[in-house]
Amino acid sequence: MEGKNQTRQADRLIFLGLILFLIGLLIGLFIQNMANPRMALSAHLEGVMNGMFVMLLGLIWKRLILSEVLLRTTFWLVIYGTFSNITAVVVAATTGFGKMMPIAGGQDGQGAIEGLISFLLISLALCMIVVCIIVLIGFYKYMKQSRYK
Repeated sequence: MEGKNQTRQADRLIFLGLILFLIGLLIGLFIQNMANPRMALSAHLEGVMNGMFVMLLGLIWKRLILSEVLLRTTFWLVIYGTFSNITAVVVAATTGFGKMMPIAGGQDGQGAIEGLISFLLISLALCMIVVCIIVLIGFYKYMKQSRYK
């Protein structure tokens, strides 16, 4: 179901992906200034990789065969998931907290900040799993109806 809304969403995804990519690059300039430089490196990589992911989604968006409701829901889940990801990791990098990310050196922190980081990480993981499943279904439908028959 390709329409004006789907084209507008595709363009917005590409634009927002570019913004995420830029944020990731800018974070890379301040890695050594953060309370947890290892987490800051993670934030840099999250911004760059999520930016590319969102741009790629924007490029295939018009090929997805999904209802308007599913397209709109998936669009907002993508935005929430990717921006929550970079937010959670930047907060962890600047505070040194983030016990859910021990490999990157996150330490157990104050209740409110630790709760925010944990909430963002859990909710974004669930969002992105749902996004990937919906996008796979939409692209599979496209492949079934397209010239691949």
